[in-house]
Amino acid sequence: MVLNQSLKKQQPNEHEYKSIPPLESGDRLTRHEFERRYTAIPDIKKAELIEGVVYVASPLRFTNHAEPHSNLIGWMWTYRTATPGVRLGDNATVRLDLDNEPQPDGVLFIDSTVGGKVQLSDDDYLEGAPELVVEIAASSAAYDLYDKKNAYRRNGVQEYLVWQIYENKLDWFQLFEGEYRQLEPDIEGIVRSHVFPGLWLAVSELLEGKMAQVLAVLQQGLNSPEHAEFVQKLTKLSG
Repeated sequence: MVLNQSLKKQQPNEHEYKSIPPLESGDRLTRHEFERRYTAIPDIKKAELIEGVVYVASPLRFTNHAEPHSNLIGWMWTYRTATPGVRLGDNATVRLDLDNEPQPDGVLFIDSTVGGKVQLSDDDYLEGAPELVVEIAASSAAYDLYDKKNAYRRNGVQEYLVWQIYENKLDWFQLFEGEYRQLEPDIEGIVRSHVFPGLWLAVSELLEGKMAQVLAVLQQGLNSPEHAEFVQKLTKLSG
């Protein structure tokens, strides 16, 4: 959680810090209490509130998290730079509802000035459902595919991408009539976003770490007529 200046001014003094209980995995808290404890413990780099339950992240390994995380962020960053009106966040805290405040590995969303649903709060947090959420999951047993997935679905996250590291498997879900359905690769092995035209992903190449090919396929998407139409639409709305 990145604290901006306005929030830092509200941080408790040393005496108040000592009176605030620690933030531990398994705690059941309101969102307000979760934020109060999280703010008071600067040593914690990532904690989430999912369905009212606290999850404090363990130290992150390089091969099993940091590297795949950077690859996905690089892929989304390339799309964002070519698509005005679209914004990207890396480990941004998201206030979904009163029981859920996740800190997803990546979010891609349409700016509110051009019709996006996410708002930036006065204290600089995302509020609402980003159009696309990306998570790196330890395995198919991770809460990313259960309680967190349900929270994203219920709050209207349109697309949800989960990379299961140990299985080396990627699932991309699209919200359809209130339920998530999986987007399947086409005959060329490419998954195409329905929310972000031109956001194409060569799944096998990503799983094999072939980022040059991943970016080459993305560039094809950025050169597509549907991406050009999307950019034109966003440009008109921003005008």
